[in-house]
Amino acid sequence: MPPIKITYYSDLLCVWAWIGQRRLDQLASDFGTKIEIETHFCSVFADAWGKIEGGKGFDGFNAHLREVTTPFPHVELHPRVWLDARPRSSASAHLFIKAIELIEAEDGEALAWTDRASTRAAWALRCAFFQHGRDISSYEIQCEFADEFGVARARIEEKLCSSEAITALLRDYQICNDHGIKGSPTFVMNEGRQRLFGNVGYRLIEANVLELLRNPPTDQASWC
Repeated sequence: MPPIKITYYSDLLCVWAWIGQRRLDQLASDFGTKIEIETHFCSVFADAWGKIEGGKGFDGFNAHLREVTTPFPHVELHPRVWLDARPRSSASAHLFIKAIELIEAEDGEALAWTDRASTRAAWALRCAFFQHGRDISSYEIQCEFADEFGVARARIEEKLCSSEAITALLRDYQICNDHGIKGSPTFVMNEGRQRLFGNVGYRLIEANVLELLRNPPTDQASWC
């Protein structure tokens, strides 16, 4: 039986994707080669300042994040998140990760999803912002993680300057639009029949995967 494909959509500046990352990691740990994880970026914070200022403002958004993260002891939110470092957009960080993904594809080394430099760099950027209060839209900060994970800056810049990275990112955004992805994070399985959006518990995600592993007929919808 081929692995179950799980497509995961998220925005690097989405707090729920940061909180929920360990559920994706747990899936990879529990199911191993039985699943195939494919990730795409969605554009929730394309204009982060406009989004936040159009709501309760930076002070209000900071208070909101401090409130919603309180029940999750596995994450440590920087108390001044969005007050000091204020990324204008998630697109810059997304672009950086797409460049790394392109380099990985070019090198052709088959690694498990959790072992890829792009996966580890994306997580490092999330933590840099939410836990350490750094502006991850800064290219210099992004490049610190390229150095950490052994990806040459020159190769990243090549993907940026050639427009390959922006093409890959825009392709992600188009996929989100084509498949009606409304927010971050979103899990999609079973050729789009099963979608789990937002702060979804691990057991519910696991139940969907287990149901699909029972290999229902292709013309029959899963019971989950």
